[in-house]
Amino acid sequence: MRFGFSTNAFRQYDLDEAIEVLADVGYDGVELLFDQPHLYPPEASDEEIEAVRETLDANDIAISNCNAFMLTAIEDFHHPSFVEEDESYRRRRIEYTLDSLDTAAALDAGHISIEPGGPVPEGRSRDWAMDTFEEGLREVLARAEEVGVDVLVEPEPDLLIETTGEFLELADRIDSPRMRCNFDAGHLFCVGEDPAEAIETLGPYSPHYHLEDIPADRTHEHTQLGEGGMDIDGFLETLDDTGYDGFVTIELYPYEETAEETARGAMRYLEEHGWV
Repeated sequence: MRFGFSTNAFRQYDLDEAIEVLADVGYDGVELLFDQPHLYPPEASDEEIEAVRETLDANDIAISNCNAFMLTAIEDFHHPSFVEEDESYRRRRIEYTLDSLDTAAALDAGHISIEPGGPVPEGRSRDWAMDTFEEGLREVLARAEEVGVDVLVEPEPDLLIETTGEFLELADRIDSPRMRCNFDAGHLFCVGEDPAEAIETLGPYSPHYHLEDIPADRTHEHTQLGEGGMDIDGFLETLDDTGYDGFVTIELYPYEETAEETARGAMRYLEEHGWV
């Protein structure tokens, strides 16, 4: 398996600077934040996209994933969502995701990750939210099939799809081969699951993994590797045993003030524990 690091921790850096730092640290891949201040698909020009390609090539680093989950350019990264009460408001998330697919295709990236529906609006049922999410997702998947990019739904605590079982329920409803899973180990730990055990179930749907540590009380707080309560090595051993040869991206977005130091610290953990 190969390791990447997400630029959502590097919001205080220009994207090209973040890519250069992560290549220098020794990561094989970089997860591109599809949001301001990095590469924001609704506004990204052909020239900007080409400049990203050139920076990646110059630093001999691959795209591990395109993060179309966080979206602060409009509001905060859970809004707008696919399940907003206001149809015109949720339309903004759908249009953004369509633009993200086009940008990923222009970069020859294999997938984007998206939020799993967003918070269920107060006064609305889960059934309504699932139906509304499915409607938007099907439109997005039609574009994904056109451009040849997978859409990775990422289960997250307190959003519509939180658990392994809820993702499988969604997979039963959606028949597109482009709808897959962004397996975030910390998120599953937060909702009481054992991420290592979940690999057997979600692995067939998961071409990409997120990894961070989480406090022992399972609070949803992305924490430096080795400083929380997760069995990081047990998870990676289980994943390695499956023969997985794709990317595991370290996602530590709360560490904006120390992004480079944090990326280096995560790499030290991986090196000291024999993963790189």
